[in-house]
Amino acid sequence: MKIIGNIIWLIFGGIFVALQYFISSIGLFITIIGIPFGLQTLKLGVLALWPFGKEIVHTDASHGCLYTLMNIIWFFIGGVWIFLSHILWGTLFCITIIGIPFGLQHFKLAGLALTPFGHAVK
Repeated sequence: MKIIGNIIWLIFGGIFVALQYFISSIGLFITIIGIPFGLQTLKLGVLALWPFGKEIVHTDASHGCLYTLMNIIWFFIGGVWIFLSHILWGTLFCITIIGIPFGLQHFKLAGLALTPFGHAVK
């Protein structure tokens, strides 16, 4: 079921969401200061490419001061806009019964898009 869900996800827009993450990741990698943020958008892009069957877990060091500071900077750089776009798409998908699994994946991506530092994808 995970493979079928991921294939349908890719066909109906998942590839475009992942491409947006990958393009923004390349843009952030250009600057030295943006490299940690580029790594996080790369992590989001990989998850957006194949979201079914993956879980987001907190890492052991996720309560550190550095992760908190990076999440605050991330929030102002663009995390809030990514979060809001996933919430919008998740809400639109959840209107129909068939779209509920895809809406739940957008909500999962929204949680990671708001605070990506200190989380890992399994």
